[in-house]
Amino acid sequence: MPGPVSTAWLLVALCAATGAYCLLRMRSGVEEQRRAAGGEALMGFGMAAMAVPAAVFTPPRWAWPVYAAVFGAAALRALWTARGGPYHLHHLVGSAAMVYMAVAMAVTPQADHHAHGGTGVPLLTGVLLLYFVGYVLLSGARLVPAASSAGGPVAAGWGDRPEVARACRLSMGIGMVAMLLAM
Repeated sequence: MPGPVSTAWLLVALCAATGAYCLLRMRSGVEEQRRAAGGEALMGFGMAAMAVPAAVFTPPRWAWPVYAAVFGAAALRALWTARGGPYHLHHLVGSAAMVYMAVAMAVTPQADHHAHGGTGVPLLTGVLLLYFVGYVLLSGARLVPAASSAGGPVAAGWGDRPEVARACRLSMGIGMVAMLLAM
């Protein structure tokens, strides 16, 4: 990822921590949560790997088509599962954005990977930025605590905590905004 090295490392840490938590969420007793957590773990670790500063590690040329293929397959899976609910459309957009960034990096000459901006199609980058900024704002608003129910708190396992899952999705959305801005 081009840009300041400290910012890139913070993004790597954020995305890797999110991916790790999503792996914990895969232990949930609810099938739908496990499936969603698997896709989110892939996204978190993929974003972390893509955000590693170019000054530290520049992936070989063949890595970008592999990224595109992996996230293309994830996009097809999200498209297939979107039949069951609109939530999976966000996974589709996220996976498509990862494919877009991988293709942009694949067609950029190796020497230009350290340059700032100009690696993507400005209109498509702008549309994706608008989507993810809106998603981040909406997700952030959903994290604001609502009035508590009269029943009291219910003990939940780490894989079944919806507020932490929402915070993870919010952090990946913020990471996506940062990565798109760096394009």
